[in-house]
Amino acid sequence: QVQLVESGGGLVQSGGSLRLSCAASGIAFSIDTMGWYRQAPGNQREPVATIFRGISTNYADSVKGRFTISRDNAKNTVYLQMNSLKPEDTAVYYCMVNWGRAYWGQGTQVTVSS
Repeated sequence: QVQLVESGGGLVQSGGSLRLSCAASGIAFSIDTMGWYRQAPGNQREPVATIFRGISTNYADSVKGRFTISRDNAKNTVYLQMNSLKPEDTAVYYCMVNWGRAYWGQGTQVTVSS
C-alpha cells in the first residue's frame, strides 16, 4: 500500500521560508515523477512544481525563482523549499507521486501572513 507522509507546513510571515517534505512508502521501484500541488479556498488544485527522476523540473510561473523542488531517490522523498513567501501562496499543499498512477498525500496547510 502506497503512503505519502507530508510535513513542514505552518504559519509564516510574508517574506519568510518553509520547507515541505513528503516521504513515500510502499513503493518497490523508482518513481518517475514527484511533485507538489496546492489548493487555495475556492480555487482548483494547481501544480506548483514537479521533478522527473531528479533530472528535470517544472515550476508554475508564480513560484519561479522562489521555490525549489528536489528529491532523494534513495529515500523516495521529495522536498519543496519555499522562499520569499507571499500571502497568495497560502493554500493546502499536496504531494503527488506518479507510480503507475497518481498518488496523493493528505495535504499540509501553508499560511502566509502579510
